[in-house]
Amino acid sequence: MATDLNAPLGQNRKERPARKRDLRRVLRYCGLSLGALAVIGLSAWSALSPGHQTRSPAMAAATATLATEPAPPSEGKKARPEALHRSGALAGAHVEAVLTDDGATVRKYTPRSRETGGPALIDVEATRGQDPRMAALPNESLLEDRPEGRLPVIGPDGLRPMEQYARPWSGARGTRIAIVVGGLGLSQTGTQRALRALPPEVTLAFAAAGNSLQRWMQEARRNGHEILLQVPMEPFDYPNNDPGPHALRVSSDAGKNLAELHRSMGQITNYTGVMNYLGGRFLSDTDALEPVMRDLGKRGLLFLDDGTSAQSLSGTLAGAFDVPHGFADLVLDGELSRNGILRRLDELERIARRNGTAIGVASAFDESVAAIAEWIEEAGGRGIEVVGVAALVKDPKQN
Repeated sequence: MATDLNAPLGQNRKERPARKRDLRRVLRYCGLSLGALAVIGLSAWSALSPGHQTRSPAMAAATATLATEPAPPSEGKKARPEALHRSGALAGAHVEAVLTDDGATVRKYTPRSRETGGPALIDVEATRGQDPRMAALPNESLLEDRPEGRLPVIGPDGLRPMEQYARPWSGARGTRIAIVVGGLGLSQTGTQRALRALPPEVTLAFAAAGNSLQRWMQEARRNGHEILLQVPMEPFDYPNNDPGPHALRVSSDAGKNLAELHRSMGQITNYTGVMNYLGGRFLSDTDALEPVMRDLGKRGLLFLDDGTSAQSLSGTLAGAFDVPHGFADLVLDGELSRNGILRRLDELERIARRNGTAIGVASAFDESVAAIAEWIEEAGGRGIEVVGVAALVKDPKQN
């Protein structure tokens, strides 16, 4: 039966079902959305009812609500969740550090808005060590740009370079030994040989006066090594025994020594701390050493004393300024022969079994590298865990 859609709605009750069917066909043909169909259908039903050509206030409100709600996602498509972004644990805080007259650092935390809205992924667990895939790259939040280069600093969330770049270890409280091999960067062939032969458990100390240090550092970090920066300091028999250019000297004022220290620090990144090269006289002078220790503490670095000077005050001053510090128990290659170095390594093991831990230092001589690599290969079978030096230093924040 043909129907005139232009006829007045509701004039004939018998024609309403046909008119509604035709109306649905038109809407389907026009491809209107489900929300629009509901609104128009609701209006049409009201119009088709006899004697109710106008809508009630309740009906008008319902129609307005349907018209303003967004259409649901099409069938078969899921709404995309809001993208997550990474955020530091204290990204919602403003951190202000103040150095008091007694050398202590006081931090004030006040809330602030995060840089981006919505949900965030916050890393709260891994504060020691880096993802091995990123170990050759520095954490940008732990660096500051200075004329001397990019220098290490404590991050806004309190993370220290010593923690970020430390080599992870098992956490077992067994017999632990750290072995530090220094002098890397001074000889290209010697550095290459050490990086190729030494296992990743060995801590490597790069001489600030070396060459291509950034390249060697990246290779060492990719291989899994923890690294230190070896800074030249004045020995007792200076100038007969010269530690080289830019050494820290007792006769220099604090500003000069800090400038030389920062110049050395700017040579590489990704190190957990500083180790002395020579320096017997410098380490025994309170006035000369104090500004250096204070600076290391503010930057979140450890200090390793090679243990060659009985008059060193590094432990006393490091404790005063909350600097994580340690002393080497033995120099492993005083006798430069394979058998002599192996005997010293066995002695280091006896010290570790007696005390629980021990630290040995050596230089990157061919004999030293070969003997250390040979000894470490067998040490695990005797229950010895070789760890990065940061795991064995005395850390005031952990005690």
